[in-house]
Amino acid sequence: MKIVIANDHRGTKLKNRIINMLEKKGYVVENLGTNEEESVHYPEYAFKLGEKLSNKQADFGILICGTGIGMSIAANKVNGVRCALAHNVTTAQLARQHNDANVLAISASLNFFTAKRVINTFLKTNFSDEKRHIDRINMIKEYENHA
Repeated sequence: MKIVIANDHRGTKLKNRIINMLEKKGYVVENLGTNEEESVHYPEYAFKLGEKLSNKQADFGILICGTGIGMSIAANKVNGVRCALAHNVTTAQLARQHNDANVLAISASLNFFTAKRVINTFLKTNFSDEKRHIDRINMIKEYENHA
C-alpha cells in the first residue's frame, strides 16, 4: 500500500516520526511535505498530495499542519479527495466507515502516541459499504463533477 504524506512547517517533526513508523510497518511512503521549519504556504502541499490521490498514484494520504483544518480545506478542493480531519480514534474510524475518506488530516499538536493510534485506525478501517453511505458519497461525487 502506498501512502503520500505532506506537511507544513509546523508538521515537520511529527511527519518524520510518522514516516518512520509507517515504513517499519511495511508501507511505501512518499514525502511531499516540507522538511524545514520555516513558514510555508500549506495549500501548495495539500494540493500536491491531493493530485497524487486524484491521479491514483497513491492509496491514502496523510496531511499535517498546525490544526489540520487548513490542509483539510485545501485538499478537499481537489477532485476525488475526501479528506477528514480527525483528532481521535473514533473520528478516524468513522471517516473511513461512513465517508470512505482517502486522506486523513491531523494537527501537528497531537502527541505522537495519539497520532499513531489515529493513523493506524484510519488505515486499518474499511468502508462499511452500507447503501446509505454509498448513496451519500455518490451525491458528493455527482456534485463535484458538475460544479
